[in-house]
Amino acid sequence: MITRTKILILFVSCLLCVPHPAAADGSRSTCYSAAAVPPDRLAFKALSFTPPQAQRLVMDNGIILYFLEDHELPLVNISVVFRTGAAYDPDGKAGLAGLTARTMRTGGAGTMTGGEIDDALAFHGISLQISMEADMGLAHLSALKEDWTKGFDILSQILANPAFEEEKLKLAKDLAIEDLRGIADDPSRYAFREFRKLLYRGNARGNLATPASIRAIQRSDLVAFHRRFLYPKNVMLTVTGDITRAEAVGVINRCLGAWRVAGQTEKISRPAGRGDGSVHHIQKDIPQSVIISGRFGPSKKDSDFYAFTVLDFILGSGGFRSRLFQEIRSNRGLAYSTGSFYRPRDDYGAFGAYALTKSSSTTEVLDLMRALLLGMKEKGIDENELSWAKKSLTNSFIFSYQSIDQIAFSQMMLEYDGLPADFLQTYTVKINKVGPKEIRFAAGCYYDSRDFVTLVLGNGKGFEKPLPEPVTVIRMEGAE
Repeated sequence: MITRTKILILFVSCLLCVPHPAAADGSRSTCYSAAAVPPDRLAFKALSFTPPQAQRLVMDNGIILYFLEDHELPLVNISVVFRTGAAYDPDGKAGLAGLTARTMRTGGAGTMTGGEIDDALAFHGISLQISMEADMGLAHLSALKEDWTKGFDILSQILANPAFEEEKLKLAKDLAIEDLRGIADDPSRYAFREFRKLLYRGNARGNLATPASIRAIQRSDLVAFHRRFLYPKNVMLTVTGDITRAEAVGVINRCLGAWRVAGQTEKISRPAGRGDGSVHHIQKDIPQSVIISGRFGPSKKDSDFYAFTVLDFILGSGGFRSRLFQEIRSNRGLAYSTGSFYRPRDDYGAFGAYALTKSSSTTEVLDLMRALLLGMKEKGIDENELSWAKKSLTNSFIFSYQSIDQIAFSQMMLEYDGLPADFLQTYTVKINKVGPKEIRFAAGCYYDSRDFVTLVLGNGKGFEKPLPEPVTVIRMEGAE
């Protein structure tokens, strides 16, 4: 008897028996492994990216709306952005922005208590989140078409008239403090947090919350923070989905039309480069080390942005084929995680390389990281690396906009960041124009370890040799 398993095996075998690539007439058939034609060597038709354009409108009270209609599914998505964030926390009260966002969501609004809002959202199956990044406040609502007006009414009350219930604030503070206490038990998270403080020292973006700063925050601080940053002309939103523009404008005017609070736009200053080549060591008695080394890089508006994006991809953010991964992990087996990151903003960028390795290979890995950076400057890159990086970046860029909500939000963020309106349309074109000369120039400008801030968290007694001087020792908070 032929079982289902045998039939499946026979079917798969037939799929693998296809004409061999070497057979010119296709007459010879053989079974061969996928290794004969690596996936990244296959040729495909070039992808094109022509996203729909959201309609931009300005409400009577100053709110900017980006609207994009889509009737594929009976859903409505709303994203809100407002210029604020953790970088705007007052001195001595780091963590205020995060607590404000959490308590806006949980602490009631208008005539509804926090519990009533939770019940209403759950009953209608509405998703609603509010969060704070370093220099941005965000909210997102997703609902069925039949329920979106109910959801937007709640969101509007939260934006314009949050209650900040004392009980919910206390809970939010307790959760924040407990989370901070646990950071010391997560070496990677602790290291990246301390690296941020070093990189942004002297700038508000480096002021991070502590248990003491969280305890110092009172309800009146949340009220003042909300009043300072939540006003119509500081708010932008996208509405996308199965509704018309008239329906969207009508609901927005009904829910937020009476919101007429005024305010003054604020902008945190651009961080200054402070790298001096020094190494900072945090002693922790663990068998592995976390190494992070970085500096400030080009912004999205700088001419080097596209070349530096390709450069970073080849160095470490490109995954398995990147130089850091190939040399440190694949070839030498010295790290179980390594790579790089590049976070470009509208007026600056932050770049870094990292590796997690055993204590006895700490300085060897750090030396390798520096040598790879130097190699990008002195030797440049080959055409195969460049072609792979540009194809990967353009393809991933196209597939990162898979929903109408993502497209409208990205177009809104162009205005938020002050970028050209055609930034998305020209991104892949400009990436593909990057050549070896531009790559080498960008590496020469930014890949000098003397300008880097380096942090090593690990057990110095287990290092195979001392860290390169000068070394600054940082006491680990909470360490015995």
